[in-house]
Amino acid sequence: KESIRMPMVARRLRDPDINPCLSESDASTRCMDENNYNREQCSTYFLKYKNCRKFWNSVMVQRRQNGVTPSMPTAAERDEILGAMGKMP
Repeated sequence: KESIRMPMVARRLRDPDINPCLSESDASTRCMDENNYNREQCSTYFLKYKNCRKFWNSVMVQRRQNGVTPSMPTAAERDEILGAMGKMP
């Protein structure tokens, strides 16, 4: 059986260390699939994804300014950050 390889860009987007909003992205895609691609019914999921991206982008910018590498925290570090906040952004 022949295996199908995902393009590098797609693999990176599926990597939880690179994409901090993977669950929000999957939820919005699932909503679109379940609602016959009616964007209005999935607006809540889109908003959650947008807020997630905005939050982690601000963390990345702050880390770059402070000289911290990598600029995007790993999945484990993100769990610690969210745990310290006590909630999702």
